[in-house]
Amino acid sequence: MTLHQASGHWRLGLTLSLATALFWATLPIALKLTLELLDPITLTWFRFLVAAAVTAAWLGWRGRLRGFGLLTRRRWAMLLVAALMLVGNYVFYLLGVQHTTPANAQLLIQLAPLLMALGGIWVFGERFRAAQWLGLLLLAGGMLLFFGDQLRAAAQAPGYVLGSAFVVLGALVWAVYALLQKQLLLHLGSMQILLAIYVVATLALWPFAQPSALLRLDALHWALLGYCAFNTIAAYGAFAEALAHWEASRVSAVLATTPLLCIAAVAATHALWPQLLAPERIAPAGWLGAVLVVAGSAAVSLLGRRGAR
Repeated sequence: MTLHQASGHWRLGLTLSLATALFWATLPIALKLTLELLDPITLTWFRFLVAAAVTAAWLGWRGRLRGFGLLTRRRWAMLLVAALMLVGNYVFYLLGVQHTTPANAQLLIQLAPLLMALGGIWVFGERFRAAQWLGLLLLAGGMLLFFGDQLRAAAQAPGYVLGSAFVVLGALVWAVYALLQKQLLLHLGSMQILLAIYVVATLALWPFAQPSALLRLDALHWALLGYCAFNTIAAYGAFAEALAHWEASRVSAVLATTPLLCIAAVAATHALWPQLLAPERIAPAGWLGAVLVVAGSAAVSLLGRRGAR
């Protein structure tokens, strides 16, 4: 079977990966504020609905809706599984947050890019040099240090094991989705793949959503909801294009910095609007973990060039 290979435009891949990380870093802030008036399922359904409509309009305008007719039954099955994996990521993460704390969920969901990196090595033959393996260890160790205090506190909460299992499962299915999308790039453009995923996700979540709740939103929460919807299009569009130009393992290393970028975004939001969001409080061990994450990510992403087996 022919496997997808990155285009080799690593600068473009790096830029798109950083854009994805920035979008995902700012998303939790908008989600947290929007959830004051909207339930998680309806919010997620609305994001996918808007993403499907905008992506379909854009592809239709460019005359790129015809590629789906060339797909074989096997490729349609891959596309459907990729869509269900992404829906599963959202659902399992929501279930995890219900049973454990947001801090613990945020820690465990970072397994997703690490699993994608290992999948890129195993499935696509991407190689790591010794320094890059060391960088991966630094990155993982930094995450453990940074979230260690919150993790120990969360371990005493009821439902911790069940909630953690849900989040880990969410990270696993996200990695499967990402690797399937990379392989599907051989047959469809990234936006075509995302359109199919958005449509399936919208239909899957529709029975559980409450569209009437949107009528309760004020102007601020509509603006936040609009950003959440735009974030879906921009983040996954940039992510899909990053996979086209850079190896999955390198993309995942950049995405691993998302929690640190999120902390910076929270600090900026608190500085501008202190009444909306409380600041993060980071102990010295947490800052050490942050440095290790950044160093590990840089080592994995930028040290040496890898070939395919």
